[in-house]
Amino acid sequence: MELTQIRLLVSDFPRVYRFYRDVLGLKPQFEAETGPYAKFTPDTGQTGIALQDRTRMAGVLERLGAAAPEGYRALVVLRVEDLNAAHAEFTSRGAEFSGAPAPMGDRMRVAYLRDPEGNLIELQEWLVLRDQAAGDASA
Repeated sequence: MELTQIRLLVSDFPRVYRFYRDVLGLKPQFEAETGPYAKFTPDTGQTGIALQDRTRMAGVLERLGAAAPEGYRALVVLRVEDLNAAHAEFTSRGAEFSGAPAPMGDRMRVAYLRDPEGNLIELQEWLVLRDQAAGDASA
């Protein structure tokens, strides 16, 4: 089994598309600002984030409807090399974070923001790579 993408169902496709492209700086596989579908691929790795127009998908899955569900629907996690730099860069592009970067345990630092539809995004900076942590534990 292979994970090919995380797909977010969105109501305001152009606004969310511009957020992922212009604010977070992810590269779309093809230009599709008006939708109904787009996929963004991060600099590393093969799994991407895709956007799907909610009303288009509602025809396939009737239970979704056009109304936005309440609460968090997804958590998109993006790893960055320098969390402070990413926080400053995204803030300069209009992102609003829920707080400053902060430690999460002793292996990483995180910061949270939301896309225009309320999907939660976690930026992670790994302080200790998993391979290093495993090596330290066996020593």
